[in-house]
Amino acid sequence: MTLNRPQPLRMDNDFAYRTMSERVPGIIREVQSANADFSPSIQRALDRLHNMLTQNQPVPMLDQASVPAPDFADWEAVYRAQQAKITPLTWLHCEWFFAETFLYRHIIQAVRWHETGRDPYAYKKRTEFESAHFWKLLDAALAVDGPPAERLGALLGLVLWGNRVDLSHPAGMLASETASDDELLVDDRDRLLADLAPGGAAIEGGVVHIIVDNTGTELAMDLAMADALLSADGMTVVLHLKAHPTFVSDATIADVWTVFRALADHGGGPAQLAGRLERAWEEGRLRLAAPLFWNSGRFLWDMPPDLRRAFEGARLVVIKGDANYRRALGDAVWPDGVTFAEAMSYFPAPVVALRSLKSDTLAGVPASITAPLDATGEAWRPTGRYGVIQYAGLAQGR
Repeated sequence: MTLNRPQPLRMDNDFAYRTMSERVPGIIREVQSANADFSPSIQRALDRLHNMLTQNQPVPMLDQASVPAPDFADWEAVYRAQQAKITPLTWLHCEWFFAETFLYRHIIQAVRWHETGRDPYAYKKRTEFESAHFWKLLDAALAVDGPPAERLGALLGLVLWGNRVDLSHPAGMLASETASDDELLVDDRDRLLADLAPGGAAIEGGVVHIIVDNTGTELAMDLAMADALLSADGMTVVLHLKAHPTFVSDATIADVWTVFRALADHGGGPAQLAGRLERAWEEGRLRLAAPLFWNSGRFLWDMPPDLRRAFEGARLVVIKGDANYRRALGDAVWPDGVTFAEAMSYFPAPVVALRSLKSDTLAGVPASITAPLDATGEAWRPTGRYGVIQYAGLAQGR
């Protein structure tokens, strides 16, 4: 089945405009303040980037200079495609997904990350380990017990609401609240667990890929879920992480090892979790991957052939969080009546999205649910209050 995909959101979307004109310039200033020892040249580069945003200047291409970056050619192709589509191409006059991903890539250029390896958002990431809420949620995840399907179902819920903890988004303020059933707009866990059960539709013994979103609390929940999956005989889990820091709190490979160390230092159940996961890594059953694609400005149907091959034959692919959901659905608001499975019909494996809504992009939520929320007149989609667990198995006519 071939669908006409809706157009990606542009900067005339209210939340997109506020993000790029207010929140992101504020993040740049916060990065500068928290990294006051950045060299004068780096501070000037961040000043220029801040001014380009606040003054709605033309979007520049990355500076190739004398040290070409490994993703330069791909970004140039994405940039030229945007130029061909939108004139004039300015930071507040373009497609939002392009603007946001490219802006964070410009920050990496400005701080010269490829030369220093210094995470400009480390100051923010460290704060989570000092939070009692971090350890409370992790303890709750480690306390989940019961038969494998029951345990996985409960962990999927904890992982979903762990996605509220986003260090660059006001939704992080909801992290300490208990989610209610009416905040989960779609819950496909029963179908997912039926496919994963012995004799179900999922491929026996296949790899589970988890496309990770944020570090800290959310990553800890992901690791608890990975631990539950790894307890099954013959199971392999691949965590897909960011190749470089982005969106403030998105997890990199370095962040995984930082969380492991924090868990080990804490002792008790968290330390035991870290030990099990490190053993699984040593045995090759837990793998860490960071394809540059997850930092790119491309949508998921443009995945490179090597990534597609990795997903083919997978037991399950778990798409975490808002930005990954936007990448999967083309950062668009899909028409009523189009199911999540139809929107994901291009994908080569069973896929489940665990997402706290932090933007307007959405597909597969019935109008009977969205219409009453729309009727309130409130901008409910970007709040982070609502969530979805949406599953598309290969047996669903895809």
